[in-house]
Parts: sequence; C-alpha cells; structure tokens
Amino acid sequence: MTRSMGAVGTSADNAACESFHASLKRETLQGAHDYGDAGTCRRTVFAWLTRYNTRRRHSANGHLSPNEYEHRHHTAKLTLAA
Repeated sequence: MTRSMGAVGTSADNAACESFHASLKRETLQGAHDYGDAGTCRRTVFAWLTRYNTRRRHSANGHLSPNEYEHRHHTAKLTLAA
C-alpha cells in the first residue's frame, strides 16, 4: 500500500479539496451555525453540488462549469482520436 498524501500538516497536498470544502461551507451555511437537520443538510448540499457542477464558472477551467469543461474535453478527445 502506498500512501497518497505527503507529510502530516502539509496543506498544499490537499489544496484543491480544501478549496472545494471552503466554498461549500461559505456558500451553503452563509452565517448559519448548522443546517437544522440531516434532511435539510442533504438537500442543501445536493442543490449546491448541482449548481457547482452545472452552472458555477471556474477560472481554472477557462470560466466554464465543470460539466461544460468535461463535455468540451471529451468532444475534443473524440475528434483527435478519429
């Protein structure tokens, strides 16, 4: 078994994941201290993830949503393979 992380406490090893979680917390809790109940939490996170993947633009993806970026990348790969 090979570990996939670097040294303990090295935040750069997990920067993308940390940024994702920070965005999730910042954009869903918006000043609240909790979600209230588990069902509300699930619905809130699901709605946020749907927006994040389908409509939210990302500078790292050329200001495309993740879905649009993947679609264009996949289409380009198919064109190159043909």
